[in-house]
Amino acid sequence: MTRRFTPLWLLLPAAAVLVPLFVYPIWQLGLISALDLRQAQVSGGQPTRYVGFANYVALFGDEQFWSVLGATVVFAAACVLATLAVGAGLAVLLTKVGRLPRLLLSLAAMAAWAVPAISGSTVWMFLFDTNLGLVNQVLRLGAYNWTYDRMTAFALVGAVVVWHSFPFVMVTLYAGIEAIPGSVLEAAAIDGAGAWRAFWQIMVPILRPLLAIVVIQSIIWDFKVFTQIYVMTAGGGIAGQNLTLNVWAYQQAFAAGEYGLGSAIGMVMMVILLVVTLLYLRTLRRSGDPL
Repeated sequence: MTRRFTPLWLLLPAAAVLVPLFVYPIWQLGLISALDLRQAQVSGGQPTRYVGFANYVALFGDEQFWSVLGATVVFAAACVLATLAVGAGLAVLLTKVGRLPRLLLSLAAMAAWAVPAISGSTVWMFLFDTNLGLVNQVLRLGAYNWTYDRMTAFALVGAVVVWHSFPFVMVTLYAGIEAIPGSVLEAAAIDGAGAWRAFWQIMVPILRPLLAIVVIQSIIWDFKVFTQIYVMTAGGGIAGQNLTLNVWAYQQAFAAGEYGLGSAIGMVMMVILLVVTLLYLRTLRRSGDPL
Protein backbone atom coordinates (compact mmCIF):
# COMPACT_ATOMS: atom_id res chain seq x y z
CA MET A 1 0.00 0.00 0.00
CA THR A 2 2.83 2.38 0.84
CA ARG A 3 4.50 1.73 -2.50
CA ARG A 4 1.19 2.17 -4.30
CA PHE A 5 0.50 5.61 -2.85
CA THR A 6 4.09 6.88 -3.05
CA PRO A 7 3.54 8.61 -6.45
CA LEU A 8 0.54 10.45 -5.02
CA TRP A 9 2.58 11.76 -2.10
CA LEU A 10 5.30 12.90 -4.49
CA LEU A 11 2.71 14.79 -6.56
CA LEU A 12 1.25 16.62 -3.57
CA PRO A 13 3.67 19.62 -3.62
CA ALA A 14 2.97 20.28 -7.30
CA ALA A 15 -0.76 19.75 -6.78
CA ALA A 16 -0.77 22.22 -3.88
CA VAL A 17 0.48 24.90 -6.27
CA LEU A 18 -1.29 23.96 -9.50
CA VAL A 19 -4.75 23.11 -8.19
CA PRO A 20 -5.52 26.60 -6.80
CA LEU A 21 -4.10 28.20 -9.95
CA PHE A 22 -6.47 26.16 -12.14
CA VAL A 23 -9.50 25.38 -10.00
CA TYR A 24 -10.24 28.94 -8.88
CA PRO A 25 -10.18 30.51 -12.39
CA ILE A 26 -12.30 27.66 -13.77
CA TRP A 27 -14.76 28.11 -10.92
CA GLN A 28 -14.99 31.84 -11.58
CA LEU A 29 -15.38 31.27 -15.33
CA GLY A 30 -18.21 28.79 -14.73
CA LEU A 31 -19.86 31.13 -12.22
CA ILE A 32 -19.79 34.11 -14.60
CA SER A 33 -21.17 31.94 -17.41
CA ALA A 34 -24.27 31.33 -15.27
CA LEU A 35 -24.89 35.06 -14.69
CA ASP A 36 -26.47 37.85 -16.69
CA LEU A 37 -23.32 39.93 -16.45
CA ARG A 38 -22.95 42.83 -18.87
CA GLN A 39 -21.40 46.26 -18.77
CA ALA A 40 -24.46 47.66 -17.04
CA GLN A 41 -24.10 45.14 -14.21
CA VAL A 42 -20.34 45.65 -13.94
CA SER A 43 -20.75 49.41 -13.62
CA GLY A 44 -23.45 48.94 -10.97
CA GLY A 45 -26.31 50.35 -13.03
CA GLN A 46 -28.30 47.11 -12.89
CA PRO A 47 -28.27 44.14 -10.51
CA THR A 48 -26.54 40.94 -11.53
CA ARG A 49 -28.98 38.07 -12.10
CA TYR A 50 -28.43 34.33 -11.98
CA VAL A 51 -29.67 32.86 -15.28
CA GLY A 52 -28.43 29.28 -15.04
CA PHE A 53 -27.87 27.76 -18.48
CA ALA A 54 -29.48 30.62 -20.38
CA ASN A 55 -26.14 31.76 -21.81
CA TYR A 56 -25.42 28.25 -23.05
CA VAL A 57 -28.89 27.95 -24.59
CA ALA A 58 -28.38 31.25 -26.39
CA LEU A 59 -24.90 30.15 -27.47
CA PHE A 60 -25.97 26.77 -28.88
CA GLY A 61 -28.92 28.39 -30.61
CA ASP A 62 -26.70 30.89 -32.40
CA GLU A 63 -25.76 29.84 -35.94
CA GLN A 64 -22.56 31.86 -35.71
CA PHE A 65 -21.36 29.64 -32.86
CA TRP A 66 -21.50 26.52 -35.01
CA SER A 67 -19.85 28.31 -37.92
CA VAL A 68 -17.02 29.59 -35.72
CA LEU A 69 -16.67 26.19 -34.03
CA GLY A 70 -16.30 24.47 -37.41
CA ALA A 71 -13.73 27.01 -38.54
CA THR A 72 -11.82 26.59 -35.28
CA VAL A 73 -11.72 22.78 -35.55
CA VAL A 74 -10.58 22.81 -39.18
CA PHE A 75 -7.97 25.51 -38.55
CA ALA A 76 -6.60 23.76 -35.45
CA ALA A 77 -6.49 20.36 -37.19
CA ALA A 78 -4.59 21.82 -40.16
CA CYS A 79 -2.12 23.57 -37.85
CA VAL A 80 -1.55 20.41 -35.77
CA LEU A 81 -0.92 18.24 -38.83
CA ALA A 82 1.40 20.82 -40.39
CA THR A 83 3.29 21.31 -37.12
CA LEU A 84 3.79 17.57 -36.68
CA ALA A 85 4.90 17.14 -40.29
CA VAL A 86 7.41 20.01 -40.16
CA GLY A 87 8.66 19.17 -36.68
CA ALA A 88 9.05 15.42 -37.36
CA GLY A 89 10.72 16.05 -40.72
CA LEU A 90 13.26 18.44 -39.23
CA ALA A 91 13.85 16.08 -36.28
CA VAL A 92 14.81 13.32 -38.71
CA LEU A 93 16.91 15.81 -40.69
CA LEU A 94 18.85 16.72 -37.54
CA THR A 95 19.96 13.10 -37.23
CA LYS A 96 21.29 13.07 -40.80
CA VAL A 97 23.25 16.32 -41.06
CA GLY A 98 26.61 17.29 -39.63
CA ARG A 99 27.32 19.09 -36.38
CA LEU A 100 27.45 22.64 -37.79
CA PRO A 101 24.21 22.44 -39.84
CA ARG A 102 22.53 20.79 -36.85
CA LEU A 103 23.65 23.65 -34.59
CA LEU A 104 22.51 26.33 -37.03
CA LEU A 105 19.12 24.67 -37.56
CA SER A 106 18.62 24.25 -33.82
CA LEU A 107 19.50 27.88 -33.13
CA ALA A 108 17.12 29.08 -35.86
CA ALA A 109 14.33 26.92 -34.46
CA MET A 110 14.95 28.10 -30.91
CA ALA A 111 14.87 31.71 -32.11
CA ALA A 112 11.46 31.14 -33.69
CA TRP A 113 10.24 29.47 -30.50
CA ALA A 114 11.58 32.27 -28.27
CA VAL A 115 9.97 35.13 -30.20
CA PRO A 116 6.74 36.30 -28.46
CA ALA A 117 3.61 35.61 -30.48
CA ILE A 118 2.69 39.27 -30.84
CA SER A 119 6.21 40.19 -32.02
CA GLY A 120 6.37 37.35 -34.50
CA SER A 121 2.92 38.13 -35.87
CA THR A 122 3.84 41.80 -36.32
CA VAL A 123 7.04 40.91 -38.18
CA TRP A 124 5.15 38.56 -40.49
CA MET A 125 2.61 41.32 -41.19
CA PHE A 126 5.49 43.61 -42.20
CA LEU A 127 6.74 40.92 -44.57
CA PHE A 128 3.27 40.46 -46.10
CA ASP A 129 2.26 44.12 -46.02
CA THR A 130 0.01 45.14 -48.90
CA ASN A 131 2.11 48.06 -50.13
CA LEU A 132 5.58 47.70 -48.66
CA GLY A 133 5.82 43.98 -47.92
CA LEU A 134 8.97 42.14 -49.00
CA VAL A 135 6.96 39.11 -50.15
CA ASN A 136 4.83 41.15 -52.56
CA GLN A 137 7.92 42.86 -53.95
CA VAL A 138 9.83 39.61 -54.47
CA LEU A 139 6.83 37.85 -56.05
CA ARG A 140 5.85 41.00 -57.96
CA LEU A 141 2.25 40.79 -56.79
CA GLY A 142 1.72 44.53 -56.57
CA ALA A 143 -0.61 45.72 -53.79
CA TYR A 144 -1.94 42.25 -52.93
CA ASN A 145 -3.80 42.01 -49.62
CA TRP A 146 -3.04 38.65 -48.01
CA THR A 147 -5.75 39.02 -45.37
CA TYR A 148 -8.60 40.04 -47.67
CA ASP A 149 -9.56 36.51 -48.70
CA ARG A 150 -10.76 34.21 -45.91
CA MET A 151 -8.71 31.15 -46.86
CA THR A 152 -5.56 33.13 -47.63
CA ALA A 153 -5.77 34.88 -44.27
CA PHE A 154 -6.24 31.59 -42.43
CA ALA A 155 -3.31 30.09 -44.35
CA LEU A 156 -1.06 33.02 -43.46
CA VAL A 157 -2.02 32.85 -39.79
CA GLY A 158 -1.58 29.07 -39.84
CA ALA A 159 1.94 29.49 -41.24
CA VAL A 160 2.81 31.77 -38.32
CA VAL A 161 1.31 29.31 -35.82
CA VAL A 162 3.35 26.45 -37.30
CA TRP A 163 6.47 28.64 -37.28
CA HIS A 164 5.98 29.26 -33.57
CA SER A 165 5.10 25.65 -32.72
CA PHE A 166 7.34 23.32 -34.74
CA PRO A 167 10.51 23.80 -32.60
CA PHE A 168 8.84 22.08 -29.62
CA VAL A 169 7.92 19.09 -31.79
CA MET A 170 11.34 19.04 -33.45
CA VAL A 171 13.34 19.12 -30.22
CA THR A 172 11.12 16.57 -28.46
CA LEU A 173 11.17 14.04 -31.29
CA TYR A 174 14.87 14.58 -31.97
CA ALA A 175 15.63 13.72 -28.34
CA GLY A 176 13.46 10.61 -28.67
CA ILE A 177 15.14 9.52 -31.91
CA GLU A 178 18.58 9.96 -30.37
CA ALA A 179 17.50 7.72 -27.48
CA ILE A 180 16.60 4.84 -29.82
CA PRO A 181 19.35 2.18 -29.63
CA GLY A 182 21.46 2.15 -32.75
CA SER A 183 21.38 -1.64 -32.81
CA VAL A 184 17.62 -1.54 -33.45
CA LEU A 185 18.01 0.63 -36.53
CA GLU A 186 21.00 -1.40 -37.71
CA ALA A 187 18.98 -4.61 -37.43
CA ALA A 188 16.18 -3.02 -39.45
CA ALA A 189 18.67 -1.95 -42.12
CA ILE A 190 20.13 -5.47 -42.27
CA ASP A 191 16.61 -6.84 -42.75
CA GLY A 192 16.24 -4.58 -45.77
CA ALA A 193 14.11 -1.80 -44.27
CA GLY A 194 14.57 1.52 -46.02
CA ALA A 195 14.59 4.90 -44.32
CA TRP A 196 10.85 5.45 -44.80
CA ARG A 197 9.91 1.95 -43.57
CA ALA A 198 12.28 2.22 -40.60
CA PHE A 199 10.71 5.52 -39.65
CA TRP A 200 7.12 4.24 -39.67
CA GLN A 201 7.68 0.72 -38.34
CA ILE A 202 10.56 1.29 -35.93
CA MET A 203 10.75 4.92 -34.87
CA VAL A 204 7.06 5.81 -34.69
CA PRO A 205 6.05 2.90 -32.38
CA ILE A 206 8.96 3.68 -30.05
CA LEU A 207 8.21 7.40 -30.11
CA ARG A 208 4.46 6.99 -29.57
CA PRO A 209 4.51 8.26 -25.95
CA LEU A 210 6.39 11.38 -27.08
CA LEU A 211 4.04 11.77 -30.03
CA ALA A 212 1.12 11.67 -27.60
CA ILE A 213 2.64 14.56 -25.66
CA VAL A 214 3.31 16.74 -28.71
CA VAL A 215 -0.08 15.96 -30.26
CA ILE A 216 -2.00 16.88 -27.10
CA GLN A 217 0.07 20.01 -26.58
CA SER A 218 -0.38 21.04 -30.22
CA ILE A 219 -4.14 20.48 -30.08
CA ILE A 220 -4.45 22.62 -26.94
CA TRP A 221 -2.21 25.39 -28.30
CA ASP A 222 -3.70 25.52 -31.80
CA PHE A 223 -7.34 25.21 -30.71
CA LYS A 224 -7.03 28.26 -28.48
CA VAL A 225 -4.87 30.41 -30.76
CA PHE A 226 -5.66 34.07 -30.14
CA THR A 227 -2.73 36.43 -30.59
CA GLN A 228 -1.81 35.54 -34.16
CA ILE A 229 -5.38 35.76 -35.46
CA TYR A 230 -6.21 38.92 -33.53
CA VAL A 231 -3.06 40.74 -34.62
CA MET A 232 -2.86 39.58 -38.22
CA THR A 233 -6.56 39.86 -39.12
CA ALA A 234 -7.29 42.97 -37.04
CA GLY A 235 -9.57 41.21 -34.59
CA GLY A 236 -11.10 38.45 -36.70
CA GLY A 237 -10.92 39.53 -40.31
CA ILE A 238 -13.30 41.39 -42.60
CA ALA A 239 -16.88 40.92 -41.33
CA GLY A 240 -15.60 38.31 -38.87
CA GLN A 241 -14.60 35.86 -41.60
CA ASN A 242 -11.53 34.66 -39.66
CA LEU A 243 -13.07 34.28 -36.22
CA THR A 244 -12.13 31.38 -33.97
CA LEU A 245 -13.74 30.55 -30.63
CA ASN A 246 -11.04 32.29 -28.62
CA VAL A 247 -11.25 35.52 -30.63
CA TRP A 248 -15.05 35.38 -30.65
CA ALA A 249 -15.12 34.93 -26.87
CA TYR A 250 -12.91 38.00 -26.52
CA GLN A 251 -15.21 40.02 -28.78
CA GLN A 252 -18.31 38.97 -26.88
CA ALA A 253 -16.81 39.58 -23.45
CA PHE A 254 -14.76 42.75 -23.91
CA ALA A 255 -15.99 44.37 -27.13
CA ALA A 256 -19.72 43.68 -26.75
CA GLY A 257 -19.69 43.63 -22.93
CA GLU A 258 -21.41 40.21 -22.79
CA TYR A 259 -19.25 38.77 -20.04
CA GLY A 260 -21.59 35.90 -19.28
CA LEU A 261 -21.76 34.79 -22.92
CA GLY A 262 -18.01 35.16 -23.35
CA SER A 263 -17.42 33.00 -20.27
CA ALA A 264 -19.81 30.38 -21.65
CA ILE A 265 -17.73 30.21 -24.82
CA GLY A 266 -14.62 29.75 -22.68
CA MET A 267 -16.24 26.91 -20.74
CA VAL A 268 -17.26 25.16 -23.96
CA MET A 269 -13.70 25.41 -25.25
CA MET A 270 -12.34 23.95 -22.03
CA VAL A 271 -14.76 21.01 -22.14
CA ILE A 272 -13.92 20.29 -25.79
CA LEU A 273 -10.18 20.25 -25.10
CA LEU A 274 -10.66 18.10 -22.01
CA VAL A 275 -12.74 15.55 -23.92
CA VAL A 276 -10.24 15.42 -26.79
CA THR A 277 -7.35 14.90 -24.39
CA LEU A 278 -9.11 12.15 -22.42
CA LEU A 279 -10.16 10.32 -25.60
CA TYR A 280 -6.64 10.44 -26.96
CA LEU A 281 -5.14 9.15 -23.72
CA ARG A 282 -7.74 6.40 -23.55
CA THR A 283 -6.88 5.32 -27.08
CA LEU A 284 -3.19 5.16 -26.20
CA ARG A 285 -3.87 3.10 -23.09
CA ARG A 286 -5.92 0.61 -25.11
CA SER A 287 -3.10 0.30 -27.61
CA GLY A 288 -0.78 -0.81 -24.82
CA ASP A 289 1.36 2.30 -24.38
CA PRO A 290 2.65 3.15 -20.87
CA LEU A 291 0.64 6.38 -20.84
